Amino acid sequence: MPPKKGKAKAATKKSTKRARESTPEAMEEDTIVVDAPGPSIAAEVEQPPSQATQLPEDLPAPPAATLSPPRLPVEEADATDDSPAAETPPPSMTIDERQAKLEQLRLKMRSSLQANRKDLVDEDTKLKTSVRDAARYEKQRKLAEVLREKVEADERGEDVDRKKNWEYSIEENDEWEKRQARKKRRSNFEFNDYEDAARRRYKKDIDGLKPNLAVYEQQKAATVGSSSTALAASADLYRDANSLIYADNKPTDDAIDRVVAKINLDTDRRRNFSKTRVNEKEGDVTYINEANRVFNKKIDRYYNKYTAEIRANFERGTAL
Repeated sequence: MPPKKGKAKAATKKSTKRARESTPEAMEEDTIVVDAPGPSIAAEVEQPPSQATQLPEDLPAPPAATLSPPRLPVEEADATDDSPAAETPPPSMTIDERQAKLEQLRLKMRSSLQANRKDLVDEDTKLKTSVRDAARYEKQRKLAEVLREKVEADERGEDVDRKKNWEYSIEENDEWEKRQARKKRRSNFEFNDYEDAARRRYKKDIDGLKPNLAVYEQQKAATVGSSSTALAASADLYRDANSLIYADNKPTDDAIDRVVAKINLDTDRRRNFSKTRVNEKEGDVTYINEANRVFNKKIDRYYNKYTAEIRANFERGTAL
């Protein structure tokens, strides 16, 4: 008896459903979203094991809407939740907090004004203080320190000179004693004549000369050996009265500059050394005698920084 048409159609639908469930796309996914006519409902359905039934070639592929979207990892989901839109706005400041903040700003502004004013006063004081006043203050400060150390040493019962000498080494002490003995020996003369003055001046100039030991060591090293070059260098370095070599020295530029500076210094000293021109370096003569010169110098020490511009205006003729 042939099967009825209704039963044949039901068997065909069952085979089609089994073929769809056996496809690779359906095996990879664990869940299937079933679209219902009402609100969307996601139902997880357990997939049966793969069967030997194959999908016919003329059967269309399942629609993409039936597959569930891929699940995101936990970290990506957290990063998505931390988006700027999800950030909560900071709470607004209260009245007390705003007043405290305003008071801090006022304190900063007040401290900056005080610091600026202090810097301005310091700069103005430096401009008013001349170089001469600074040197005088430094000299007074050093003298005050020496007197203070002497008073403190006397209170402790110590010798100031002995304590100060502990700071020097034996070599420095010997050099100082030699210098003092040389100075005393040269200053002890009975007759003040030109020859004695020239001799003392020559001795003083000789003390200022410093030999170039580096060049001497190089010339001395060139004389070592028995070659003809070494013998010639030795004869050139160690000359005696019978040597015919002379006037072959070539001084360096530094040595020439040093000699020129020494000659210029001696010339200036001779030009300025005169009893009739003792105060020539001071410029214009503004006194009538020695007492008036000392008085004017004392006045200038205190008021020169205020009257310098007035005197300059009078000299230029631009004073009102």
